Amino acid sequence: MSDRALRSLSLGAAYLGNGRCRFRVWAPRARRVELHIVSPSERLEPLRSDPCGYHQAELEGIEPGARYFFRLDGGPDRPDPASRSQPEGVHQASQVVDPAAHAWGDADWRGLALEHYILYELHVGTFSPAGTFDAAIPYLDRLRELGVTAIELMPVAQFPGDRNWGYDGVAPFAVQHGYGGPGGLKRLVDACHARGLAAVLDVVYNHLGPEGNYLAEFGPYFSDRFRTPWGPALNFDGPESDDVRAFFIENALTWLTEYHFDALRLDAIHGIRDFSAQPFLAELADAVHARTAELGRPLYLIAESNLNAARVVEPRARGGLNLDAQWNDDLHYALHALLTGERSGTYADFGALEQLGAALRYGFVFTGQYSRYRRRRHGTPARELPAQRFVVFGQNHDQVGNRIQGERLSALVGADALRLAAGVVLLAPYVPLLFMGEEYGETAPFLYFVSHSDPELIEAVRQGRRRELAAFGWSGAPPDPQDPATFERCKLQHLDREPGPHRQLRDLYRELIRLRKLHPALAQLSKDHLEIEARREQNILLLRRWCGADQIWAAFHFGAAAIEAKLPVPAGAWRLLIDSAAQRWGGTGGDLPQRLESDHSVSLRLRPYAFALYGSDDAERT
Repeated sequence: MSDRALRSLSLGAAYLGNGRCRFRVWAPRARRVELHIVSPSERLEPLRSDPCGYHQAELEGIEPGARYFFRLDGGPDRPDPASRSQPEGVHQASQVVDPAAHAWGDADWRGLALEHYILYELHVGTFSPAGTFDAAIPYLDRLRELGVTAIELMPVAQFPGDRNWGYDGVAPFAVQHGYGGPGGLKRLVDACHARGLAAVLDVVYNHLGPEGNYLAEFGPYFSDRFRTPWGPALNFDGPESDDVRAFFIENALTWLTEYHFDALRLDAIHGIRDFSAQPFLAELADAVHARTAELGRPLYLIAESNLNAARVVEPRARGGLNLDAQWNDDLHYALHALLTGERSGTYADFGALEQLGAALRYGFVFTGQYSRYRRRRHGTPARELPAQRFVVFGQNHDQVGNRIQGERLSALVGADALRLAAGVVLLAPYVPLLFMGEEYGETAPFLYFVSHSDPELIEAVRQGRRRELAAFGWSGAPPDPQDPATFERCKLQHLDREPGPHRQLRDLYRELIRLRKLHPALAQLSKDHLEIEARREQNILLLRRWCGADQIWAAFHFGAAAIEAKLPVPAGAWRLLIDSAAQRWGGTGGDLPQRLESDHSVSLRLRPYAFALYGSDDAERT
């Protein structure tokens, strides 16, 4: 068998049925590897090795639920690096799981095209009072009614304790037991597909967390040449890195195949240090796109990257990584700086209306210019990148959670500015993402929280968090991330359940999404059918989009006082689609004309932090 074939065999405990189970682990430097079954009855079994450093055995009398460890060269018991379940936490025994135990009901699910994604990012632990996969399911119908088409879960790989954002995971294949384990996750994904919702999972391939991280004992998973802000970098380009790559590629394919996810969001790929001729991320993209053909449904990789690098989503033929899309922080920075006036930390480079226009027109704002925040040139041109390669947002977990008090935009600006932000994001020609609760103006913060067990590590995390926030430009002490009360403060209140301002804001989001789907000019994601004009003297940004005969235009007013503005508008008849200042959306009262006749310009009175959306009046739509 070839080395590649050896690496392609599944890792961990693969239940084969009828009491048979194959155990397999990569430990190239161990002379002897034993399997320690600890329940329901104890036994110690030797594993046989192969030339690539893999050790395995196929055993009888093993049923789902059995607990086990691996033991290297007679050393201490360690959890399986590819464990599917850690019911007692990151330090304890791994559990055999039957992948066929869940009876899937999504045989007719064929997935969604990426340009139809309207993403909703949520953290399982704070999304509902119970904080579990099953507890999230009853909310799916309301999200579908809102118009969301894809649910994006923050990381669910097993982390220490029961409170964490998920980025301290140390068992990449195991599903967080406190959330409901493998069965609960499959029920949630199945429930998404039953409602026509795609399911997206955030995965972390740039580092592992600090507690319960035993990977280094098994093999050269980490590089001694690089570090990330979160710990040692993974070994994707050094000696024996082929097997490290194989481990994480198998991980990605497991989420997409065994758990039926439709896409993966790759956390902070700028933290992946890889100088090889064939980068890990490109190899991962090849594997995922090949699995797309095998499964007969589209699968996507969406990168988080702070590089502003076009190559992330460019095809292999042009030297790119061939990922399907990437988050675009620049639109957030430009929008946030305009609405809040903040100019510290990452917002130091932003604040000009033209920058928001550039983000809407091209994707990136910084395409090679000097960045004061970074003190160097930043970014590459993005003009030629297709619109569906960008995911845009007004808020996300990072941009909220990395504030010292975890304030959402709803705590920083008034209701009129919240409506304006919704209009910018949902009328942009890119894939939009909403952060849980944004749609109704949730007021609970989203703070950084952990539940480590080592007192020294807990204090190190506290100090590290203070240093990290100071580097962002924040002063003062943040809430204690280890305190359970910090986590409890972040639970969503779902304030839109009763009539009032929160319900009205949600209604605006729903209407924007409805129009986005209804109008070809908005549904088609295209930079080629787009015009942007920033009118700095009026604090107005004009947007026009079209598809065939269907046209829309919007005027976004970022001024603090009402203004009478004469605006360039294509000749013809126009129908008002949204006046964000209208009382039905929680405004003080909209007075924009329902219909307009333009002879290449119109005059409008725009209220503070409001937007007007008009559509071509050649056909009635409902």
